Amino acid sequence: MNFFYVLNGRKLKRNFLLVLALVFSVGVIYAERDNITVFSPQQPAAIYSVPTDKKVVALTFDISWGDKRTEPILKVLKDKGVTQATFFLSSPWSQSHPDIVKDIVNDGFEIGSHGHKHDNYSKLSDEEIRTQITTAHTILTDLTGKQPNLIRLPNGDFDKRVLRIAEELNYKVIQWDTDSMDWLNIGTDKIINRVVNRAHNGDIILMHASDSVKQTHEALPVIIDELRAKGYEFVTVSELINQTESEGRAVQDKTTSLTMLGLDDAVAAADTGY
Repeated sequence: MNFFYVLNGRKLKRNFLLVLALVFSVGVIYAERDNITVFSPQQPAAIYSVPTDKKVVALTFDISWGDKRTEPILKVLKDKGVTQATFFLSSPWSQSHPDIVKDIVNDGFEIGSHGHKHDNYSKLSDEEIRTQITTAHTILTDLTGKQPNLIRLPNGDFDKRVLRIAEELNYKVIQWDTDSMDWLNIGTDKIINRVVNRAHNGDIILMHASDSVKQTHEALPVIIDELRAKGYEFVTVSELINQTESEGRAVQDKTTSLTMLGLDDAVAAADTGY
């Protein structure tokens, strides 16, 4: 009889420990449910680069204001025989400069959206986010005759809600792995060195063609020559994505452009802004 009770005691203890472990696991899952959701592979993610063995990179240019810098950059691309690049255009700027938009399109470059209002979309309501993206979509489609499906959000700012809404609107959110920092006007040589030294297979390179950048058109010819000397070819972001599955990065809520930069870049950005 004593032996019978010993066996049941062991079973009870084992079952108790199993239940305790189960309760603990459920508690952890509940407490970390947001993080688990964020890192779920089913969740939309921004694209920073594309894993590939091919020596291909995408030059990208953001434009949100001004009319003096875009044409010199287009001339450099033409003179250097670069036929593949992606321009992310702000829709208000595009409305004010339809002739320049036409030049970009006629040169065969890819057009992506840079949104409508130049603001941090993570601060907006769901409806406001949707309105900003769709307004820009309508304007760019009317001006270019093509429907863009890539978007680089103003200031590179987004959170999970922005990613979700962008995906619902059939947009891919495009970031970058290499920031030229041309928007800080850090000097032609520094811009060149940053891009050439950091570029890698499948890289998306961030540059600008707004009037705020004063050295991009001077750095660009050398960047093109040096990257070609390293064996790189230039493609559009869409062509880069088509190479293979894109490498996305999951984000927490309230992620802004500062968390997308390196520490030194973040400090500089905090001091100057985009």
